[in-house]
Amino acid sequence: MSTVTKNLCGKTRKVNDPYEIYVMPGWEWRVLKKYQVPEKEAENPYARWFCAVQGPGTFGSYDMGDTYVKDIVTHGDKMSPEQMAAHLAENHWREY
Repeated sequence: MSTVTKNLCGKTRKVNDPYEIYVMPGWEWRVLKKYQVPEKEAENPYARWFCAVQGPGTFGSYDMGDTYVKDIVTHGDKMSPEQMAAHLAENHWREY
C-alpha cells in the first residue's frame, strides 16, 4: 500500500504571499502554485510551477506564468523563511 502525499502548495497564492522565493542576480521567482507533490516532480523532467517572475525584461514588474522547476532550482537560490519574510516586507508588490 502506497502513501499518497497531499500537495500542500496546490492552491494559487497572491504575489505578496508566495510559497517560496528563489533568487539569482537580476532575477526573482515567487512560487505561487505547485502542480505536483515533490515525489512526482522528481520523476517528471517537465515539472512546472506557477510563478511571478521578475527579471531584466520586466522593468520592475512581474510576469506570471508556468516555469520549469529544473530551471528555477538549477539557477536560483531558495530564500529561508526568515529571508523571505524580510524580503516581502521590504519589496511589497502593490496589487490592483
